[in-house]
Amino acid sequence: MSSSTASAPHAKLHKDSREVEWQLACADLGSVRRWLSDHATIDGLILEPRSTQQIFDTYLDTDDWRIHRAGFALRVRSESGTTEVTLKSLHSASTEFADRRELTETLDSTDSEAIRESIGPVGTRVCAVSGARTLLPLFELRTSRQRFAIRRRDEEQQLGEIALDETVISRPLGEPQASMLRVEVEALTDAHGPLRSLVKVLRSNCALEAASDSKYSLGLKSVGLAPPTQDCALTTIDASMTIVEVAMVNLRRYMAAWLLHEPGARLGDDPEELHELRIAGRRLDAILRQFQAFLPPEFLKVRRTLKTVLNALGHARDLDVALSELQDFSRELPKADRSSMEPLKEHLLAERSRARAQMLSVLDAIWVQQSLQELISLLGKPVAGSEALAADLAQHASPRLIRQRFRKLRKRADILGADSSTEEYHEVRGQVKKLRYALEAVGALYGKSATKMTRALHRWQESLGVQQDAAVATRRLNALAGANPTGIPPETVFLMGRLAERHVAAGRQARKRCASGYRKVRQKWKKLRTKFDQSTAGEQIAAP
Repeated sequence: MSSSTASAPHAKLHKDSREVEWQLACADLGSVRRWLSDHATIDGLILEPRSTQQIFDTYLDTDDWRIHRAGFALRVRSESGTTEVTLKSLHSASTEFADRRELTETLDSTDSEAIRESIGPVGTRVCAVSGARTLLPLFELRTSRQRFAIRRRDEEQQLGEIALDETVISRPLGEPQASMLRVEVEALTDAHGPLRSLVKVLRSNCALEAASDSKYSLGLKSVGLAPPTQDCALTTIDASMTIVEVAMVNLRRYMAAWLLHEPGARLGDDPEELHELRIAGRRLDAILRQFQAFLPPEFLKVRRTLKTVLNALGHARDLDVALSELQDFSRELPKADRSSMEPLKEHLLAERSRARAQMLSVLDAIWVQQSLQELISLLGKPVAGSEALAADLAQHASPRLIRQRFRKLRKRADILGADSSTEEYHEVRGQVKKLRYALEAVGALYGKSATKMTRALHRWQESLGVQQDAAVATRRLNALAGANPTGIPPETVFLMGRLAERHVAAGRQARKRCASGYRKVRQKWKKLRTKFDQSTAGEQIAAP
């Protein structure tokens, strides 16, 4: 298991480690207890009885299951006068045994508010994920745990521990609902081989089977709780659908993506979660813009909210990208120079922390929460739209929308040249993105022609994006170097210059690929336009 992280001020314990254990279902702990008492030594391993623990656990989450959706279970544990709060990953890195990340810190009380007041790795993450939502108890576990230490003969270091658990599951402050018997073998070092052999012996001699559910999942089932599936269910698009129906399918799809990735973006451990959340927000805004003539006015009110939120997400995302690029650059440096990049890294991390605080403040704003909730409610209802326009099949109405978007792109792309500014290229990139999102919303109606066009747009957008990202990164580095910031020594500034040159070179190469990208898009557009013409002709033939 990994070592604990350093403790922050005023905290008794902060731990960020991997919990590795075999969880075994048992029908009779008494027989296991007797067998262990008769076998103090197994294959060179000494089993030593330890004191029995009385453990009281409470699992918590918000009313909209944000902790669960972020991929964790939140547990407050009281044992022998000590209270600890733990975030435990719901997903195991191994199929052979449970291998999960576990973050733990001590608390001064069992009150859920003590978690919010904590400055440790659990408290800060729980506050970020839950926002203004109250933490509610889900269920309680009372466990009597008899323990056996595992060590090699003639060695003091403990390899692991066997726990015989008798657990009662209850509703919060309520009557017991169920009970379970478990044998758990936990690894306390990276030497898993001896424990793997011990588990095989235990299973063979004590009639134990691998547990199919964790205590957390069994606790939820026992009290009748289950994280809900997304209300914005995904559906497919087909040629029989009206333009309003297609709009609703897309909005539900990207609202589901937003709900999926928001907790992880709030958590902040995986930059890709923020990236995916930002994409979901952009797509929602793009669909609302594309189909605004067909949707009721109340749908369009959320666009102001989305623009504010996307702006905050963008600042945080830019710093995630900057840190990733710095990491790549540092790997290419000689080892002797890598430490000189640490001051820049610390500066970017501080900026990222401020950007994330602003992002969370925006996400937690009451008006933002209300606006997003209103959109979710609207998506849960059938929408007819305008009687005259809703009757239009999407297959017939969409080509006009896509053609309008392509004309806007072509108007800007045709005047691009070698001397065009970065801002002009960035404007074209924005138009490429809007056309791509618009086409993807209805692409299933037009087959391979739409798919190939979308791919060409995506590749062109990526080239334009590299150029823009390089320009943003270069401006940031130049501005920082020109400000003579404290804490950044001359040797770091020198390497920042090299990093800026690297960005400039990447942008220059990306610009060279832009003309080719536009040419391929025009080629794919000709074929897609033919497909549109066929669709429109079909509409005219069907008309009286």
